[in-house]
Amino acid sequence: MNASQLSPAQTPDQGSTQAPAAAVTASGGHSLYGGVTNRRVTVRDLAAAKQRGERWAMLTAYDALTAGVFDEAGIPVLLVGDSAGNCALGYESTVPVTMDEMTILSAAVVRGTKRAMVVGDLPFGSYQESPAQALRNAARLMKEAGVGAVKLEGGERSARTIELLTESGVPVMAHIGLTPQSVHALGGYPVQGRGDEAAHRLQRDAKAVQDAGAFAVVLEAVPAELAAHVTETMAIPTVGIGAGVGCDAQVLVWTDMAGMTAGRVPKFVKQYANLRAVLGDAAREYAEEVRGATFPAPEHSFK
Repeated sequence: MNASQLSPAQTPDQGSTQAPAAAVTASGGHSLYGGVTNRRVTVRDLAAAKQRGERWAMLTAYDALTAGVFDEAGIPVLLVGDSAGNCALGYESTVPVTMDEMTILSAAVVRGTKRAMVVGDLPFGSYQESPAQALRNAARLMKEAGVGAVKLEGGERSARTIELLTESGVPVMAHIGLTPQSVHALGGYPVQGRGDEAAHRLQRDAKAVQDAGAFAVVLEAVPAELAAHVTETMAIPTVGIGAGVGCDAQVLVWTDMAGMTAGRVPKFVKQYANLRAVLGDAAREYAEEVRGATFPAPEHSFK
């Protein structure tokens, strides 16, 4: 597919950095960000946002405390990603993450939030065997952890699974483009959709998951023009990560976004804080005060 065949990306919304109590869109309806305050965000809210052209943000979360901060900030969707393998569990990739781990982490995020839709990842090996296996594990995340939806990787190859899950009452967020669970098959984390054949394959994957009943689809590491074109042809929201500004929504791994990740981060990451430095400075100051016998001070001691 040539660039001339692609529609241009839409212009990003320019809004406040603070969540309004009842934000109102140009069309007069309540916006997704800050507009739902007395219940959790649902798939219907996301569909309505797509219809009115409202963009929204998703972040990962792996514990109740962090999830609560993002919930209070008005983030409408939180993903308990299998990226926890890299960010919280010390694995080198997402592949080793288990259903037990995902269930524990997802339950913590649900307990720490009141408003956000919580989406739980189905980890590698928990759905590839058969649609029945996928349903069993998706039901576990919904029943034991309380998530409102699940996410799984794959386009055409996962269509039958998505169809069974949605028919069974499980909302599914699909994930195409770069699929991290396939890191060994891909030989790393290369950009997907470059060239005519790869671009057409990505479009087929997007249509397949939509036709199967997915309520949204993540596009990861996809050329921006291609992602914008896919977004314009889809009835369901697209969630970009390394896919340019033309998607309906964006997701980042929170430790990347907040500057907790050590070393190099992907090209598509913007760091909005440097929490690793802040936390390190606090730990060093604490240690120095303990060594110097200035902590605990009298005001921190009992009489």
